[in-house]
Amino acid sequence: MVKIIQDQFQIHCQSEYGTLQKVVLCEPQYMEIKEVINDVQKKYINDNIDRSLAISQHQMFEQTLRNAGVEVIKLRPSKNHPEQVFTRDIGFTLGNCLFISEMANPIRQGEEKVLAQWMNEHDISYKKLSMYPIEGGDVIVDGKRVFIGISHRTSMEAVQALQRELPDFEIIPIPFTPKYLHLDCVFNVLSPKDALIYPDALDSKIVDRLSSMYHLIEVSESEQFSMGTNVLSIGHNRVISLPINHEVNHQLRQHGYQVLEVDFSEIIKSGGSFRCCSMPIVRH
Repeated sequence: MVKIIQDQFQIHCQSEYGTLQKVVLCEPQYMEIKEVINDVQKKYINDNIDRSLAISQHQMFEQTLRNAGVEVIKLRPSKNHPEQVFTRDIGFTLGNCLFISEMANPIRQGEEKVLAQWMNEHDISYKKLSMYPIEGGDVIVDGKRVFIGISHRTSMEAVQALQRELPDFEIIPIPFTPKYLHLDCVFNVLSPKDALIYPDALDSKIVDRLSSMYHLIEVSESEQFSMGTNVLSIGHNRVISLPINHEVNHQLRQHGYQVLEVDFSEIIKSGGSFRCCSMPIVRH
């Protein structure tokens, strides 16, 4: 399904690190671990989520974005979608086109309809890749180069369909160990030169290939578990990161990044952090 384009300039995203101007969030009003779908949730299933704490942490994240000059768009939370806070997965912007994802896990199916409804209400164009599962957490863009994680959530068929839609882009499939859920939990591009990586989740040949493209800043096993790779770049070398990831933050500062620390400890219990919880639709 393709809506008639009203205004190409409403949508633009060419990288993971351009100045973030407009982003989609969703408050964790109904957040809970209903069904274990990753290793992090497995650890926290008995504790589950303190919603009031998750909401206050999310509000601090939102305020940090607003203070940085980012326009925040908020989707309506639905009690039928306990993982709706992870807006990155339900859509992704490549160039001047916003794609709505095809969610693989039944517990997340339907979230994309909430996003599509908002897009329709605001006359914003989008494309829907139907039939094959693909989730935005597996899509990492850097100019005309797009890395797409291949696992249980995103299929090679979806990658091929995306390549047909975007013939001018170089689509690079990146298989990784499926227990890490999405590619952005193990790899994240910070700048034209730097990227964060948890190398144990990837084949050594892929790590070598990525190291030929970027200076790779390695994340330890413990800080991968606390979503060390899942930072959010907002432009001008500013990066939002968790205060508990001391080594990641130290390395980022050593490489010239300004680290904005926000406590997200309750939300990461469900296996996602700042990148997972934000869907950029305008970066410049």
